[in-house]
Amino acid sequence: MSAATLLHVEDLVLHYRTRQGTVRAVDGVSFDVRRGEALVVLGESGCGKSSLAKALMRLLPRNVARTGGRVRLGDLDATALSDERFRREVQWTRLALVMQASMNALNPVVRVGEQVAEPLRVQRRWSRRRALARAAEVFELVGVATDFLARYPFELSGGMRQRAVLAMALVAEPELVILDEPTSALDVLTQASIMNALKRIKRELGTSFILITHDVATSSELADRVALMYAGQLVEVADAGRFFAAPAHPYSQMLMASVPRLHQRARPEAIPGQPPSLFEPPAGCRYAERCPYRFARCAEHPPAFALGERHRARCWLHADDGEAGGAP
Repeated sequence: MSAATLLHVEDLVLHYRTRQGTVRAVDGVSFDVRRGEALVVLGESGCGKSSLAKALMRLLPRNVARTGGRVRLGDLDATALSDERFRREVQWTRLALVMQASMNALNPVVRVGEQVAEPLRVQRRWSRRRALARAAEVFELVGVATDFLARYPFELSGGMRQRAVLAMALVAEPELVILDEPTSALDVLTQASIMNALKRIKRELGTSFILITHDVATSSELADRVALMYAGQLVEVADAGRFFAAPAHPYSQMLMASVPRLHQRARPEAIPGQPPSLFEPPAGCRYAERCPYRFARCAEHPPAFALGERHRARCWLHADDGEAGGAP
């Protein structure tokens, strides 16, 4: 692990127990995030993106069937920490999360400023006055007037609530912020405004981000690197420029072909078929049933092939192009 690496995730697993069986939501996921870098995790709904965020934050439901893997944050082995130490030393202070449904993340009967200041009062034992002063600073950073500190969540628009949740994640100056669909259900202008705020925060504060989304257009605004998730696994990880211009995995290629482009004569193409069930995923390549290039070897589970510096694709088509390694 290099000094530039902020987050190192190795073989992360999160399975859920349900009445129908075990859901393998996150099934052997590995990746790195460098300091000051924005990693976008792309994928269809139900592929395990939000479960990945919950696993990293240890915000786990009661029906966990299996969890495992290794997570390092800088020089700290977060996996070795007890839940209490992780809550005290990592959650919200070094690693923070912006949840998808901002209104559900805010207490409707507590003023917004008090909620934004809460991590500082609980984790760092700051006085109420000092914590609220810091909350006001962060409100200005995310583009919200400090007058809104005294308001209740129902008095804010959807975009303002999303900014308030972002301020809550940033107030303790974490090294890494996970953003789970931060612009979903917002209008286009509000989406653009929030993405501009994130780019400014990344540039001015050097904050690292993991942006979880299914929106390719939104992801391209912030991404330094892209990790494409499919059926609980990462199938390709690459620098953003390379991924958007010349994706290597067949799923990546078909995903990019499905995106409308302003100056493109060809019509967007639909991806045929459905993702496999996470109750019983295929033993071989999980994308094989939908892939136009499948052949006999796809019945075997493919490793991640290194196609360049920090570029891996989990596909047998690249067996002769790259060196087999671990997960992307």
